[in-house]
Amino acid sequence: MPRHDTLIRGGTLVSATGRTAADLAIRDGRISAILEPGTVVDAGEVVDATGKLVLPGAIDVHSHHREPGFTHKEDIVSATSACAAGGVTTSFAMPNVQPPPNTVERLDAILELYRQKAIVDWNVNAAGTVPDEIPGLATRGIAAFKVFMVVDTGRDYPHMPGIGVHDHGELLHIFETVGQTGLPLMVHPHDQALMTHIEEGFWARGERDAQAYAKAYSAYDGIIWDTAAALLLRLQLATGTPLHLLHTQTRGVVDQLRRAKDRDQDVSAELNPWALFLGNDWDTIVRLGSYALSYYVPEHNTEPLWEALRDGTIDLISTDHAPHTREEKEPGWTDGWKAHTGTPSTQFYVPMFLDAAYRGVLTLERVVDLIATAPARRFGLDGKGRLEVGCDADVAIVDLDAELAIEDDIVLSKIGWTPYAGRRVHGVIDRTLVRGRTVYRDGRVVGEPGWGRQASPGHRPAGDLVGTRS
Repeated sequence: MPRHDTLIRGGTLVSATGRTAADLAIRDGRISAILEPGTVVDAGEVVDATGKLVLPGAIDVHSHHREPGFTHKEDIVSATSACAAGGVTTSFAMPNVQPPPNTVERLDAILELYRQKAIVDWNVNAAGTVPDEIPGLATRGIAAFKVFMVVDTGRDYPHMPGIGVHDHGELLHIFETVGQTGLPLMVHPHDQALMTHIEEGFWARGERDAQAYAKAYSAYDGIIWDTAAALLLRLQLATGTPLHLLHTQTRGVVDQLRRAKDRDQDVSAELNPWALFLGNDWDTIVRLGSYALSYYVPEHNTEPLWEALRDGTIDLISTDHAPHTREEKEPGWTDGWKAHTGTPSTQFYVPMFLDAAYRGVLTLERVVDLIATAPARRFGLDGKGRLEVGCDADVAIVDLDAELAIEDDIVLSKIGWTPYAGRRVHGVIDRTLVRGRTVYRDGRVVGEPGWGRQASPGHRPAGDLVGTRS
């Protein structure tokens, strides 16, 4: 029997704290040794990573996989295939599916679907909208709860009944109840009362196209985001419940986060790629309409967001991967409120942020922390997000010197299009491994449905693996 199953040879290992020229050995799905370059070892497979970077696989804690209920947009197999191609080794599904996982019975049914179909590791963020169900949901190995502060005006998707809460008393009750589980509460911030007033003003003026929709959601310098974040941070301070704030996109929210962290509040925040690579350019909104929305993030927010990523005010990057068909986007040219909101990104966000490192906007080490190490740390995935002996062998091998041409014809998401088409970025994913098994290589997904397993809090490296750095 070989001492190791796989040896990744000749690459540069990149962590959140530095880079090391080393060979990485894998046995039984875990990292079994980190070795001086060229060390002769017995391995069943040798992967040549000469001239390439070896990164911990990305952990995306905010992704919309659409199954069950909306599989014409995406399904578990297609979503996790796109993950594999994008260097994502763990993906958390959001609860705006049908039926939403706000009861134990519904969540159990969804977890079983993932056991059968997922190609990469996964979890499901339960909808914490039914307080009586929260204790039971917390026993199912989930890593977080999710609540939308939204009542959608004009659509029953993506914010259908059963996932949204905007009443402040109900939110406080949810914070109190989730707090007893010890799990973080993810919240999509949104001030419904202000948004209703703003929307009605646009409609009264006959302004309803995608550009009007973009302006409405960014009105008054992002007031609907800033006031909602202020409420959520105050609820967190009152209850002590770990809060993970979604969709950070304004200077105002960044300033509030800095003050909350100065008070040592238990709060983390994420940025989504559309805030820096898509929705922050008005010309792109004009050109692509609803295809570019997610949300419009006025340009004066761009540098404050980059700075918040650099200094740790924003803790991590997640995709908010939100696939919709062209038929669901097209109505936005005349009525932005009839187009489904959200943009896909799971296949390309890692290369786009690697390109940012290539251009010197972020350090490569900071990118690794944002996409892998910090998500694992925040959500208790103790054996993931790091290239260390005993950790899961979740690995992305990357050629940073190679250029990726993003085009619709390479999209693996079911919808078959990307708003990033036409861009060229430095950072090509050569190979992705999930727990030591290659799931993507040479431009093809080779992983099998059912290989992915639930990545739950408290998963710790095995104690019987002893590695050396010789």
